[in-house]
Amino acid sequence: MTSPIIDSHHHFWDPAGGGDYGWLSGPFEPLNRTFEPADLRPSLERNGVAGTVLVQTWNDLGETWDFIKTAEETDFVAGVVGWVDLTDGKLPETLSELRVSSYGKWLVGVRHLIQTENDPNWLLREDVKHGLAAVQAAGLVYDLVPNLPQLPSSIKTVEAFPDMRFVLDHISKPEIRNRGFDEWAVLIRQFRSQRHHVWCKLSGMVTEADWQSWTAEDLKPYVHEVLDVFGTDRCMFGTDWPVCLVAASYDRVVDALQECIKDLSENDRKKIFGLNAIEAYRLPEFQERGA
Repeated sequence: MTSPIIDSHHHFWDPAGGGDYGWLSGPFEPLNRTFEPADLRPSLERNGVAGTVLVQTWNDLGETWDFIKTAEETDFVAGVVGWVDLTDGKLPETLSELRVSSYGKWLVGVRHLIQTENDPNWLLREDVKHGLAAVQAAGLVYDLVPNLPQLPSSIKTVEAFPDMRFVLDHISKPEIRNRGFDEWAVLIRQFRSQRHHVWCKLSGMVTEADWQSWTAEDLKPYVHEVLDVFGTDRCMFGTDWPVCLVAASYDRVVDALQECIKDLSENDRKKIFGLNAIEAYRLPEFQERGA
């Protein structure tokens, strides 16, 4: 079987349907419209992408229910990273309801937009820790989506839950456009001792670079640092579509990552472009196929 390509990070949204999409203004105004499966499908077909992971866009349980239903109805969505309230004392019951529902198998992980919290140590709160324990007990991945201020608490969190699967989104959003490598690298290297249970998405980089002038050469130092820290068994391809569209087409994001890892072996490239996402998220359809 041909090794499948998995886009481990993308979104759908409809701002007219409600939701916290106030950020779709200013330079992001071109994205202030509906993005649905039909919009993404041509890009997947052009690039040979066999499956995707659909990721939450705002902190709302209703969206999680909508997304797992979307996964059931969409042939290429292989898993959903949704949202649940980690501070809710009834979280185990909520997770159980989601998992036993008719669409429950598609829920493979959860995340919270921690960068929207005023407290950079939000993850270290006791009620949040109880929530993370419930996520672990449910067998789900927790996606970390920090900016630099939340990175120290993210590191402490993965250290506190050594038996839980974590995925670090967007290589933690270093300020590529402002040459923010050094400060970021000091922190990202602290994940090295935890890479047995932490994966990292090679995603979201183009929107942290200069939108008008970035090249693959701008991304390479960051990609190579992440590969050194996490290893080729723990890194995965993601586009962050449609957010990436402010800086690059879907095709250009794919091409840029291919350029960054062109010197790796074919086997390692297959891991990064699909097999690692299948392992980390235990994507049901691809695991059933034996991919």
